[in-house]
This record gives sequence, structure tokens and C-alpha cells, in this order.
Amino acid sequence: QVQLVESGGGLVQAGGSLRLSCAASGRTSSNYAMAWFRQAPGKEREFVAAISWTGLSTVYSGSVKGRFTISRNNAQKTGNLEMNRLEPEDTALYSCAASFRTSVASTPRADPSEYAYWGQGTQVTVSS
Repeated sequence: QVQLVESGGGLVQAGGSLRLSCAASGRTSSNYAMAWFRQAPGKEREFVAAISWTGLSTVYSGSVKGRFTISRNNAQKTGNLEMNRLEPEDTALYSCAASFRTSVASTPRADPSEYAYWGQGTQVTVSS
């Protein structure tokens, strides 16, 4: 089993920045992709960004590309999401996810069904 714990959420004004972190523990000896998803009240879960095991491959949703940056530190077993130029539309519960599927670990995907492990989430609220 793998446990994921997010941190770094909070309240920020529009135009501001936040850095989210995801700490992994448990069975993390195998290669895995990490991803961030978000869900706003009354809306479906939405893909944000994903990163391969090596960090060489990343993918972003169109709504955050150019504003958010995903990264990871395998030695520390952490993943990060740097969020800049935040907008009220970014308000949501942000969750990190991990996939140990070999294909996903090398080429990260936006499909949530590819990720078997999920954290509880951290709330991000952007005021206008």
C-alpha cells in the first residue's frame, strides 16, 4: 500500500501563488507517476498535471498550463505543484495521486482511472 498526504493549501488572493506538496510513504520502492487533480464544489474531478517517475515527462491541463509547474523529488518521496497567477476559478480541493502502472510511470496520463492511490486532498481558495 501507498499513502499520500498533501499539504500547502490555503487562502490566497487572485494573482498570488501557492506551493502544494505531496508526501508518499509505504510501498514506494517501485517507479510511479504522480499527478494532481482538483474538484470544486458541484463539479466533477478535473485533471491538473502529472509527472513521470524520472520527471522528464510532464503533462498539464490547458487551464493551468503556463501557470502551474509540477515537480518531484524521488529521494524525498515528494511531489510538488507550484501554482502561480492563481484565479478564483482555481478554487478547489487538490488531491495528489500515484500510479505504479509501467506505462503510466513513464508516460503520465490525465485519466484518473489510471491512478490507484489517492491522498485526502488540501483545500485551495482564491479570493477575487
